[in-house]
Amino acid sequence: MNESDEPVRADKLSRHLADRLTPPPWATDIVVYVHGWRTSGTAAISSALRLMGLMERQRAGRSPLYPRLDRRYAPWVVVVCWPSSSRLSFAGYETIREQAHAMGARGKGYAPHVIGHLLGYLHSERGDPAADTLRTRNGQYLHLVGHSFGGRLLCEAVTWAAEAGRGGTLGWRVPTHPSRPFTVDSLTVFQMAAPVTAFDSLFKYLRPGPRGHMSPVGGPLVFTYSRYDRAAGLWHLIGEKVPGIGHSGMRLSAAADTLAPNDVWRTALLRADTPYPRTSLDHVFVNIDASWRYRHNRLNRSGAHSDIYHPESAHLLLSLADHSRPDEA
Repeated sequence: MNESDEPVRADKLSRHLADRLTPPPWATDIVVYVHGWRTSGTAAISSALRLMGLMERQRAGRSPLYPRLDRRYAPWVVVVCWPSSSRLSFAGYETIREQAHAMGARGKGYAPHVIGHLLGYLHSERGDPAADTLRTRNGQYLHLVGHSFGGRLLCEAVTWAAEAGRGGTLGWRVPTHPSRPFTVDSLTVFQMAAPVTAFDSLFKYLRPGPRGHMSPVGGPLVFTYSRYDRAAGLWHLIGEKVPGIGHSGMRLSAAADTLAPNDVWRTALLRADTPYPRTSLDHVFVNIDASWRYRHNRLNRSGAHSDIYHPESAHLLLSLADHSRPDEA
């Protein structure tokens, strides 16, 4: 949609993005943020700015934790908004779950198509950080951040956008396939509203296959979870017969003919003054147990589902940005 709420034709989408989004030359990192359940456009922008503010304060107060960001770190944020309003109830959660699925369903929904175009456009505009441009304005890292159902839409978009192009790796050892149209340097989802088994079915193309890793994500896919998340826990269990990733983390089945052995790591959300070793994040999939910080809120029926605005969340995002850079950067 454009500013007048008129639909944008598919063949005009690239031009529409080019007319409105130009990564500024001062930016070192591009952050694409997709909000979750019960969030208006205004609230989505506020949420993204709140996270960025936490990151700015965390880095200012604890800069030695991020040595590769010491020279310069200037993020530029793109907020993707989608209709997610409903009542704060199990019925409301179910409604938005079905809506998010319909928006992302292959062959029916257009959200992956639009977000995929956005990512491809940003990738082409940012320059290649791996091509001797790490110290110039043209080398910009691309990070995806989602919350709740927003993470589901991001994963569907990354799955959809797998047609042509070229990828590459930077600080991470996770390989990407050269046929991908862009390379994302990290993907983080706070309290994801998708089944714990989603990467066996919905997002199976984002896990390694027998011929190697085919995903355009050139770094880790990181998922926070908390046992106090009632929306992704009990409500998701009732609706989909399994808990959500935001409650229990993601898991993978054993290797099969089309699915190779997988790299899944579990660790805890670290306190804001404790460094993340690269080895704790340098995996294809990383489950982050945030139960000690994302806690139950008796005044909120969804529990810890939206309790993500803490210095520890900023610390995680900054650590991913830091480790995306090679040691010599």
